[in-house]
Amino acid sequence: MREVHLPIVVRSTEIDVNGHVNNAKYLEYLEWSREEWYEQAGLTYDAFLQMGIQTVTVNININYRKECTQGDCLDVKTTPEKVGRTSFVFYQEMTNQKGEVCAEAWVTSVTMDEKTRKAREVPATLRGLFPAE
Repeated sequence: MREVHLPIVVRSTEIDVNGHVNNAKYLEYLEWSREEWYEQAGLTYDAFLQMGIQTVTVNININYRKECTQGDCLDVKTTPEKVGRTSFVFYQEMTNQKGEVCAEAWVTSVTMDEKTRKAREVPATLRGLFPAE
């Protein structure tokens, strides 16, 4: 599985005093899209628990390119970019209905042992969904 697209319509409750989507809401949109990627990959929360792991976001590098406003129809694309021993990176891109890039982000997560709460090697099931280096 390469990429997942999640459509989002900007609601009035997501607008800040500047009349556009608050910067923190972009992060929420990105999270929703990553969760959709996991779901489509068959990696539900229960699947992770069966593997004895959880995932933890440890870094988000985001570039805000264009403001989003109420009623905008956004597409949030999530693409697996690279995988290391205990971590993996998604590239995410948010575009509006005109095809303009509103934000792009690189999100690094670590697989954590459910019991010890320490970093653990990325399981083969998840590793196989990322491009080989």
